[in-house]
Amino acid sequence: MKRKIIVTGDGSKTIQIEDWDEQYHSKHGAVQEAYHVFMEHGLRLFQNSEIHVLEIGFGTGLNALITLLEAPKQHLKIHYVGVEAYPVTLEEVGHLDYCHQLKAEDSEELFQLMHQSNWEEEVPVTDSFHLLKQKKDFREIKDLNKFNLIYFDAFGARVQPDLWTEDIFKIMYDAMAKGGILVTYAAKGSVRRAMQAVGFTVERLPGPPGKREMLRAIKN
Repeated sequence: MKRKIIVTGDGSKTIQIEDWDEQYHSKHGAVQEAYHVFMEHGLRLFQNSEIHVLEIGFGTGLNALITLLEAPKQHLKIHYVGVEAYPVTLEEVGHLDYCHQLKAEDSEELFQLMHQSNWEEEVPVTDSFHLLKQKKDFREIKDLNKFNLIYFDAFGARVQPDLWTEDIFKIMYDAMAKGGILVTYAAKGSVRRAMQAVGFTVERLPGPPGKREMLRAIKN
């Protein structure tokens, strides 16, 4: 499928899949969305601890990069697993220019390492951030009671409805530790009901720019 780099509403870039009219991040602001959904309503609930984070799917690496930058600020040691079936190219990563956008130019080598590291091999990117990339379909996740936090950042239900079903959220529920949190930009009623059907307690929260609401789910 044809892809191109576009500039989003906050000046940061993302990849657009033209055939689907779908973006890897919000066209209203890629960086704003990442901070609002995954940091403010996810990662920032954890302090002074060692946690396991799962990202569905790894994509451009933006969420992972911001998590790496936030980890020392919150005194976290993070074991980060990014699952991605269709990795972006290093050329595309170069055009995204996220470290400049985040005013984190000194982390450019770390960002490149994240993308260049071998799949299926955990890499200590920094003392506080270890990365394991897994190239596979989300349905192949077999972890049990492991993750404290899940970033559910799959393509939208409009173009990939099969990724927003009870079957998928049961895999997420099983993979999470008790008390774990799942955050996503999505807010559709069908998504909320699918989460609730597998056991999550779900709350609606104010959404990022361009969206009225988002969802956060907890495994009690």
